[in-house]
Order: sequence, then C-alpha cells, then structure tokens
Amino acid sequence: MKSDHRILRGPCLTEKANLLLEIDGKVVFKVDPNANKIEIKKAVEKMFDVKVKHVHTTNMHGKQKRVGSHTGFTNDWKKAYVTLSEGEINFADEL
Repeated sequence: MKSDHRILRGPCLTEKANLLLEIDGKVVFKVDPNANKIEIKKAVEKMFDVKVKHVHTTNMHGKQKRVGSHTGFTNDWKKAYVTLSEGEINFADEL
C-alpha cells in the first residue's frame, strides 16, 4: 500500500483552484498518476482530517517546451478535484 505522502504530491494553487475552493468547496491536488479515486479519498481524509464527498480525476498531458534548438515535453501528471462535505483545508496554515 502506498503512503499518503506519495499519493498526494501537493496542492494545485491556481486561480481556477482558488475559485473552486471559494464557490464549491473543492480542493485541487496533484496526485500520483497510478493512484485511484479511493486511495485519493482515504489519503485526503487521513492527512487533513476532513470528510470527502466526491473525487474527480483528470490526466494532464505535458506541454511542449523548447530550449535552444532542442524540443521536448514536460512530464504527464494527474490532477484530482476533491469535493469536501465536512471540514475545510486552508493551505496558508499548512505551509
């Protein structure tokens, strides 16, 4: 079984994520690409002591980057939208 710190790689702190947190109570995390929704839900509930209502995931494809004459891609990653039913996560207090 994976540890909770390996499943949740960190918060996704963007403007869209902040709006979702304020309006719908959704928190956005960068997660392990091999993690499923059940593992993500258990990890969030255990680490932040909140109740999770739903988990939606999406696979993000790496962007094409160029350095000089060489082109390549950044790594693919997975994003999880976690809807909270009880409790609140404030990343300013956690950092």
